[in-house]
Amino acid sequence: MMAMRQPDLTVCLEEVHKSHNVAAVIRTADAVGIPKIHAIWPEEKMRMLVSPAAGSNSWVNVETHPSITDAVSTFRAQGMQVLATHLSDKAIDFREIDYTRPTCIIMGQEKTGISQDAIALADQDIIVPMMGMVQSLNVSVASALILYEAQRQRQAAGMYNRTESTLTEEEQQILLFEGGYPVLAEVSRRKGLPRPYINDRGEIEAPESWWAEMQMTQKQLRKLKKTEY
Repeated sequence: MMAMRQPDLTVCLEEVHKSHNVAAVIRTADAVGIPKIHAIWPEEKMRMLVSPAAGSNSWVNVETHPSITDAVSTFRAQGMQVLATHLSDKAIDFREIDYTRPTCIIMGQEKTGISQDAIALADQDIIVPMMGMVQSLNVSVASALILYEAQRQRQAAGMYNRTESTLTEEEQQILLFEGGYPVLAEVSRRKGLPRPYINDRGEIEAPESWWAEMQMTQKQLRKLKKTEY
């Protein structure tokens, strides 16, 4: 699964605010092998939105940004082409894009769509052709169509046939711990403990002190740290 991850393909949700849409995009991202998506939204709001994705968000990280300008700067630094889902005179069919290139797809807010700032920053507007009376699909449906076209192209190019992961060792360790041990990962994060090492058998390698702190209540842990100082 990690060898098939596509770290140079991602989605940016620009103030998408309905939790079921966010959950659906995260699920689709995992299905096509995307390890991280991006969002323009306050971090505390995003934590609330990603919770309905349940198991899927153990495998897909959501990175938040304060503005679309900040987000696009991140994508540019990674050499990505930036696509905006927006109906305009210069928009082209989403299937005409070469998704084997490093790519970020910006998906707009449910009611107002893509912002003017995002449109100005994007390299290309893309559309899903519509033959009926409505002008657009639900944001999660549209993202699924586009991502599966990206998957089709990348699969044909052999980009899912790697024998080794393109993720860094740290990224793999995060994925193995948070995805393989979600309950322990949450407890560890809540207690401020370092992330343990996951070996080749998928087992946690950690000192006895780590396990002891994991088993302590928050009250016991605070008391212990107080006596240490």
